[in-house]
Amino acid sequence: MGKSTFITITLLLISSLYFNSTQAICFQEPAQGYVFLDDNANGIMDNSEKGLAKIKVSNGEQVVFTNDDGYWELPLIVENAIFVIKPSGYKTGLSEYHLPQYYYLHYPEGSPTLNIPGIPPSGPLPSYINFPLYKQDEPDKFSMLLFADTQARGIKEVNYISHDIIEECIGSEAAFGITLGDIVADDPALFKEISESTAQIGIPWFYVFGNHDHNRDLTNDQQRDDTFKRFFGPSTYAFEYAQVSFIVIRDIHYEPNGKYVSSYTEQQLSFVSNYLKGLPIDKRVVILQHAPITRTIGRESLFRLIEHRPYTLSFSGHTHTLNHVFLNQENGWNGDSPHHHFINATVSGSWWVGLKDETGIPHATMNDGAPNGYSIVNFDKSDYSIRFKAARRPANYQMNIHLQDDILADSLLNTQVLVNVFAGSERSIVKMRISGFSEWIPMEYAPQVDPLNQWMHSLSPFLDLKLSNGKNTEEALGWKMDPARRSTHIWAAKMPSNLLPGTYHLEVHSKDMFGQEDIGKRVFRIR
Repeated sequence: MGKSTFITITLLLISSLYFNSTQAICFQEPAQGYVFLDDNANGIMDNSEKGLAKIKVSNGEQVVFTNDDGYWELPLIVENAIFVIKPSGYKTGLSEYHLPQYYYLHYPEGSPTLNIPGIPPSGPLPSYINFPLYKQDEPDKFSMLLFADTQARGIKEVNYISHDIIEECIGSEAAFGITLGDIVADDPALFKEISESTAQIGIPWFYVFGNHDHNRDLTNDQQRDDTFKRFFGPSTYAFEYAQVSFIVIRDIHYEPNGKYVSSYTEQQLSFVSNYLKGLPIDKRVVILQHAPITRTIGRESLFRLIEHRPYTLSFSGHTHTLNHVFLNQENGWNGDSPHHHFINATVSGSWWVGLKDETGIPHATMNDGAPNGYSIVNFDKSDYSIRFKAARRPANYQMNIHLQDDILADSLLNTQVLVNVFAGSERSIVKMRISGFSEWIPMEYAPQVDPLNQWMHSLSPFLDLKLSNGKNTEEALGWKMDPARRSTHIWAAKMPSNLLPGTYHLEVHSKDMFGQEDIGKRVFRIR
């Protein structure tokens, strides 16, 4: 059969294969096909359309380049998708949920499967699996939306996500978005509803596999992400945009007893190694996974693959806190400069708990005192910056100032100001000054529990009270918060002792590692 064979790449996915071995299983017959420029956008490789050379295609372990005609050939690994690695300057098609269509997942007839209604086996391996690509302009300056832990428990919390986050992102000029795992809270049946809501933003959207996105009734680690793959595609993959290479790794793996660890498999490390071969050294390599890389087993092996490169970066979610981590030799990183790992804010905040506001949505403050929200990551060639955005708050809402409203003049010597700069890091510079004074007072980096968050948690016992209808108060007002945790973005300073009685305002200025500056103010009185 010729290369113009009609192949419409449909995602014929089935949830699971029951193989006792966790080793990769390959069919004897290789998969083959073409990557082509789909000039008429019909998804079919017509006779007049030419293949694209030097495009990377992978089976989740091996990576090959297409030849001059756009042809590729790879062994087919059971449970792994065959996928094209989108190169810079091109795009793939999108599903109705704005999910990039870049892969094919094969489950043959006769395979032991976990049946999902409406999802048939994929039947015989097609003679050719053809991947259409389309040219697009990819400027060096672009941005992406970065979500983490939307973590919906039921359709009510899908609606929280829609109203609290999605609606303000509709019409975003970002090139694409990524959710860093824990899309749902142990209910993969909600993937469809989450995808439908997120698609309203109107940009391509990628997903990472999290520890709450698995098939709970399965024990084989290879099969735990089968429903994820049905909706979103492979759980370890890569794509490129402008001068940046994005590598998504499924770092969550399960033991037979149901417990999970953050780790990399040999197959995943082989994929990363094979993909990076020949990748230009001036491209920034961005690793995306669910749990922080600082707790990932096998991270040293990954570091060996990327630490010689001058431009690296990594993202995760999972902890329901905001944190910048700078890895060095103590963490197993041997690069010339520290590696920046950013733990992103969570859309669900602290799991959609806390008192509800006037719209019926919990405040969902994270356990480090930062509000729930997301990040906007800006790239300019190999440079980047990260900007936090609190849900339904102004873009300049970047800090909380903790200072009592009324201060007795003779207690000024013992009065401390605490400031929670939500996306601040140890590299931020924070200072304050009092109205009527020109002098700026440096603030000391002082990680600790956020006092406002601690106070909010102290209200939890009131939620045990019963309403007149016999229901708990929390059912009407919101769920209890977890205990406050140490925040890594708090600064402290003593108030000056020479203030006369009267009303003042405190001004706090922060400058982060990217040079982004923010101002916060708080009015107080001296009595």
